[in-house]
Amino acid sequence: MLHQGSCHCGKIAFEVEGDFETAIDCNCSLCRRRGSLLAFVGVPAFTLKTSEADLETYTFNSHKLQHHFCGTCGTAPFSEGVKPDGTPMRAINLRCIPDIDLETLKIRKWDGASH
Repeated sequence: MLHQGSCHCGKIAFEVEGDFETAIDCNCSLCRRRGSLLAFVGVPAFTLKTSEADLETYTFNSHKLQHHFCGTCGTAPFSEGVKPDGTPMRAINLRCIPDIDLETLKIRKWDGASH
């Protein structure tokens, strides 16, 4: 299924392909504060529909993930990184996809604070 997502103001918009039934609730210092519910997809499943120039980026700790957010509204719709095997991936904030019913998601806790 193809989903449309965006930041709050729409300056960052994307499409992502997937059937999202599970989300990860990470307790790392960043995710805990921003309240993301994450799903990981391969790069071919993700299309940024707006300009990369509109992305603000934050990294911390090991700097392995590029956490993108909107400089206008502050919403963080996705991050970029690589899987442990080196395959590029995107971490999608499912809260930024209006057609996903968050109440139906199975939430998996991830102890990012310890990793």
